Amino acid sequence: MLTIYHNSRCSKSRQTLQLIEQANADVTIVEYLKSPLNAEQIKQIIKLLNVSVLDVMRTKEAEFKEQNLKDADDETLIQAIVNTPKLLERPIVIKGEQACIGRPPENVLALLA
Repeated sequence: MLTIYHNSRCSKSRQTLQLIEQANADVTIVEYLKSPLNAEQIKQIIKLLNVSVLDVMRTKEAEFKEQNLKDADDETLIQAIVNTPKLLERPIVIKGEQACIGRPPENVLALLA
């Protein structure tokens, strides 16, 4: 079972979901802009991805600059994602204890094997 943190307005997210559907994989779609994640969920995703908080953030978004997050600590960054879900990189796909960011969408193929 896969879980995709999805934004239907994002082409990379749609392409990643399409790859999952073409593989006939069971998938739960979480539209994180409509159902924002809490801090613990974000921390779990970061742990599964084995990356820094900044690696799961859309640092080119205006909100990132407006909130002056460039030199912020991890807790501040996580809270910024909670408060502004648009800052979360997309899509993120999880399968059990494995996860990947679907940029490029083909990254998800490793989870489908």
